[in-house]
Amino acid sequence: MEILHLYKDYYPVLGGIENHVRLLAEAQAARGHQVTVLVPGPGARTHVEQMGGVRVIFAGRIATVASTPFSLALPVRLRLDRRDIVHQHMPYAVGDAAQMVVGRARRRVVSYHSDIIRQRGLLRLYAPWLRRSLRLADAIIATSPPYVTSSPFLASLAERCTVVPYGIDAAQFERADPSEVAVIRRRYGPRLILFVGQLRYYKGVDYLIRAMAQVDGRALLAGGESSRPQAELEGLARSVGVADRVVFLGQQEQALPTLYHACDVFALPSIERSEAFGIVQLEAMAAGRPVVSTKVGTGVAWVNQHEVTGIVVPPRDPDSLAAALNRVLDDPALGSRLGAAGRRRVSENFTLAQMVERIEQVYTRVLAAPHQT
Repeated sequence: MEILHLYKDYYPVLGGIENHVRLLAEAQAARGHQVTVLVPGPGARTHVEQMGGVRVIFAGRIATVASTPFSLALPVRLRLDRRDIVHQHMPYAVGDAAQMVVGRARRRVVSYHSDIIRQRGLLRLYAPWLRRSLRLADAIIATSPPYVTSSPFLASLAERCTVVPYGIDAAQFERADPSEVAVIRRRYGPRLILFVGQLRYYKGVDYLIRAMAQVDGRALLAGGESSRPQAELEGLARSVGVADRVVFLGQQEQALPTLYHACDVFALPSIERSEAFGIVQLEAMAAGRPVVSTKVGTGVAWVNQHEVTGIVVPPRDPDSLAAALNRVLDDPALGSRLGAAGRRRVSENFTLAQMVERIEQVYTRVLAAPHQT
C-alpha cells in the first residue's frame, strides 16, 4: 500500500500527535508499505529525509500564525502525489484545505485527534469547511468513544467514526535499568510525582505546582518549553513556597522509561479539551505506575479509569489533585494495585501492534468501498 501522512509537524518536533504519526508511519513501513510523511518544514526551503524507513518531505514554510504553519510548497507536493491513501491528521486547517483542493489520493482517511480549542477566531472561519471535509472523508478515525460523543464536529457523524485508540510500544516502558532508577531516587528522594509533557497552556502544570503546597513529596516535570515559559512556572513555585520540591528536568525523551519507573505516581493535571487522550498515561501505565489525571470531557478519563488504574479529579482544583496524590503516596499497596491494573489495560487495549492492525483494516475497507461523492 502507498500511504501519505499529512500533518503540521513531525520529528524532531515533539508532541503527542507528532510522536503518534512517527510511531505509526515507521510501523507501517516495517510492515512493507511505502510510507511518506508530508509536513511543513522548519525553514523556507523544501527538503526530503529518510527516517526510520519513512520518506519525510519537509515542505518550505513561509509563516506560522496561531500555531498553524503555512507552506506554499505543501499543496504543490500534494498535487504531485497520487497515493492509495492520504491519511490526514487533524487539526491542521491549512493541510486540510490543500488536500481538499488539490489532493489526488485514491482514498482519504482522517484521524481526528482534537477539536480546535484556543484559536476560536480561526475556528469560526474554518468550521463550515471542516464539517464538509469530515462529511466527504472516506473514513474518520477517533481515538476514544467519549471524544466522538463530546466533539461538536464528530457527534453528528458518530455512525461514520471508527474508534482506534492510540497504541504504544509498551515494551519500551515495561522495564528500566534498576541502577539508573536508583540514581533518580537517590537524587530526588522518596515520594516522587512525575509529569511528562511540553509546558503548554492546557497541561495544567500550574495547578500541579499549587497542589504541591499540600503534598509531602517532590514533583519532577519532564518536558520542554512551549506556550508556558518555564521562568513563569518557576516563579509560581517560589511564590507558593515549593521551589525546592518542583524540579524542571527539561526534555527527557531518552530517559523517560527510567523516570516512569523511578516515580511513585504519574500526574496529568490537564485543564482543557485540548488534552484529548493523554498518550503519556499509557506510558506510565505500561511502567506499572498509578495515574492521577483530570476529567476534561475527552478520552483522558476513559484511558485512566477512576479507582481502577488511577484516580480522576476535577480540573483546575489543586485541593482535589493534592488529596489524590497524597492518597496514592500514603498507600503503596493502593499504588501497586492501580499500577498493575494499568499495565494490564495497556497490554489488552493500547499496544502499537493493535493500533497499526486496526488502522490497516480501515484502509483496506475504504479501498474496497465505492468512493464518497
